[in-house]
Amino acid sequence: MGALVSRRSLSKQEARAAMDEVVGGRASDAQIAALLVGLRSKGETAPEIAGMVEAMLGAATTFSYPEPVLDTCGTGGDRHGTFNVSTCAAFICAGAGAKVAKHGNRAASSQCGSADVLEALGVEIELGPEGATKCLDEAGIAFLFARRYHPAMRHAAGVRGELGVPTVMNFLGPLSNPARAQYQAVGVSSVEMAPVLADSLEQLGARHALVFCAADGLDELSIADVTRVFETSSEGKRTFDVTPDEVGVVGGTLADIKGGDARVNAEIIRAVLDDVQGPPLEMAVLNAAAGIVAAGLADGLPGGVGLARESISSGRAKAAAENLIRVSQQVKSKDD
Repeated sequence: MGALVSRRSLSKQEARAAMDEVVGGRASDAQIAALLVGLRSKGETAPEIAGMVEAMLGAATTFSYPEPVLDTCGTGGDRHGTFNVSTCAAFICAGAGAKVAKHGNRAASSQCGSADVLEALGVEIELGPEGATKCLDEAGIAFLFARRYHPAMRHAAGVRGELGVPTVMNFLGPLSNPARAQYQAVGVSSVEMAPVLADSLEQLGARHALVFCAADGLDELSIADVTRVFETSSEGKRTFDVTPDEVGVVGGTLADIKGGDARVNAEIIRAVLDDVQGPPLEMAVLNAAAGIVAAGLADGLPGGVGLARESISSGRAKAAAENLIRVSQQVKSKDD
């Protein structure tokens, strides 16, 4: 803790060692709080985040899949109350041909987390590695419930709740997919932290990642404003801005993409997958395009938008959702 008190950044190894104490249950609540507050007050660095993610993955339930997988997720914390865009986008990406290992949790700061809305859709969310593998094989998409795969994070849960402010933990979740997703589309609600997370993903070995933050504060690609994108791949890094019209998406307002509880958001997702035209579909298509590009299925966002629309209009995105519901329920019933 001495380094943080003096506002010195930790090395990747130091950050991993500190997080090892947390996930190992050896750190006291006071020490965990000091670590989180110390990092937040000076500003987290890419090596610190990467080291802490490595510690989390080292303590996680092991999950591996023979093919590269994609994750679409956001850090949350934007307070705008949109529907579950990245979860909807995950189905569209699966329909476009990506293998999607969607990592997520129940709601923390929002009304409805990815686990909540998937449960409302009928997905069995508590599947282990064997069940998730079957879902990926048969549906092209699986859900990896954070509480199921990261049980050691219970040691920090109480402190996070008591602090009541965003900490490094908000950034670790999207980067700690137990499938070690090689392709990532990550939304961040802080434009200052977006390039840091892109650098962290590079250090963690991601093949291709798009990290983005909208000018309106959304942790998504926005149909209501310009979005800054930080891309990292084997070809290097680049930063660029995106507006909806330049990539073939119809713009809208934040009010147009408001969500609600799990039931409301599930209905919005169903409507999108049924190809009901409107702002929610445009928002989902735009964000699915980022995942499609990250997975190497399109060279740029305009092409990704085209493939996303085709995934929906062909019925393949809806089929991915229906197959995930069916297979997850079958696996769960066998487990019972």
